[in-house]
Amino acid sequence: MADLSTAGPMGLNGLSAREAATRLEAGDITSDALVRDCLARIEAREPDVQAWDYLDPDYALEQARTLDASPRRSPLHGVPVGIKDIFDTLDMPTAHGFPPYKGLESGRDANCVAALRAAGMVLLGKTVTTEFACPLPRQTRNPHDLSRTPGVSSSGSAASVADFMVPLANGSQTGGSVIGPSANCGVYGYKASLDGIDRGGFRHCKPSIDTIGLFARTLDDLILMRGVQTGQPAAPAVDRDQAVRIAIVRTDAWDDVEPCMQAAIERSAKLLIEAGARVSDLALPQRFSDIVPEFSVQNGWESAKALAVEIRDHLETFNEHNRARVEFVRDLTEDDYLRACRALTEARAAMDELFADYDVLISPSLPGEAPVGVTKVISGVFARLWTQMHTPCVNLPLFSGPNGLPVCFQAIGPKGQDDVTLALAHWIDARLQEALGSVPIGA
Repeated sequence: MADLSTAGPMGLNGLSAREAATRLEAGDITSDALVRDCLARIEAREPDVQAWDYLDPDYALEQARTLDASPRRSPLHGVPVGIKDIFDTLDMPTAHGFPPYKGLESGRDANCVAALRAAGMVLLGKTVTTEFACPLPRQTRNPHDLSRTPGVSSSGSAASVADFMVPLANGSQTGGSVIGPSANCGVYGYKASLDGIDRGGFRHCKPSIDTIGLFARTLDDLILMRGVQTGQPAAPAVDRDQAVRIAIVRTDAWDDVEPCMQAAIERSAKLLIEAGARVSDLALPQRFSDIVPEFSVQNGWESAKALAVEIRDHLETFNEHNRARVEFVRDLTEDDYLRACRALTEARAAMDELFADYDVLISPSLPGEAPVGVTKVISGVFARLWTQMHTPCVNLPLFSGPNGLPVCFQAIGPKGQDDVTLALAHWIDARLQEALGSVPIGA
C-alpha cells in the first residue's frame, strides 16, 4: 500500500489521536497548531481527494484557540474530528449530499455530535456523504489511488482519515457504509451495535437499520474515541494468553472473493491458531441467506417514511438509486414490511445463540481491493448481514493486494457487546501485527 504520509504536508496531522491527546495534555503542542497542520494537509490534498462537503478554516481555528484556553473536558480535548454530513451540526450546514439542501442549517447538534463537542473536540468540518447515505457515489476519490473508489456512503470520513487530513471521523452504516469505506481506504473502522452510539437527533434515521460508526488510523484511537463518544469506560484488554474462540465465516459469497482476500483470511486463521486462539469454520444456517431480501423491504419502507417530506417536495431531484427505491416501495404493503421485521427479529435471536460458542467472528470486509472507477457501486454483501443483525463490527486493515490496495477483514461480536468486541479486535490486531512484522503487507 502506498505511503500516504509522503503525499502532502506532514506535521502534527501525522499524529494518531492518542499521540496528539497526550501531547496536548502535556502542553507540548496546542490545538491551534494541530488544526493548522490538518488544514494545510487539506489545502494540499483536497483538490485530488475531495473528502469535504463543508469546511470553514477560520471557524475551526477559532474553536481550537478557545479550547486551548479552556480546562480539559476529556482525553480528546483539542483533537479535531470530521463529521459525516448527514449529522446535524449547530454551527455548520448539513446537506445530506442532496443539492437542494446545500447550505441548509438546522441550528442544532445530533446527539452524537453534541457528545463530541461537549468533550472539547474541534469539529473540523463536514465530510462527504452520498445522497441520504445511499450506495451511489459522489466525488470522493480513494487517496491510495485516485482512479479507484473510496467506498460509500461514509466516503469523505474514511478518505480524510486515511489521507492524514484529520485523525478521527464519524460515519453511519445502513448496508456497509462504515466497514466498506474503511476497508477501501485502509483505516480502522467500527460500526456500533444498533444503539451502541446514541442515535438521537439523527435526521432521516431508519430506526431498524441505520447505525453510527467511527474511523481512525489505529485501533487504540477507535477505542479512545468510543469512550469519549459514549462516556463509557473501555472494556479491559484481553489477556495475551487467553484462548480466544474465533469462527471464520466465509458466507455464501466466498466464491466471489478475490484470491488476495481468501489468502488474507486463511493466513490470519493460521497465525491466530499459532497465537493460541481456538479457530474454527462456521457455516451460517440457511436462514441467514434467506433473509437477504428482507433487508431491501425494511430499508426501503423505513427510508420512504424518513424521507417523506423530500419525496413530496423534491422527488425529481433524487438520484437514480433513490428514485428507484421510491418506486420499489410503492409496490410494498405494510404487511410486507411487518413480515420482513419479524423475519429479521427471529434471525437476530438465532444469531445470539450462535455466539454462545464463539467470542468473535471473522469475515471479509469486501471481496478484495477497491475497484477502479470512482462511480463504481460496491456490494455490501459482507457487511449488510451484520448491520441487519445489529452486531458491532471492526475493520482491520492488515493486508494489501496485488495492486497495493488495502485488503481487510472484519471482526464481529455479539450485539450490545461493543467494548468487548473492540477489545477482542485489538487482541487479534496485536497478535497478527506481531506475527506479520509490519502492516499492511501483501497477503
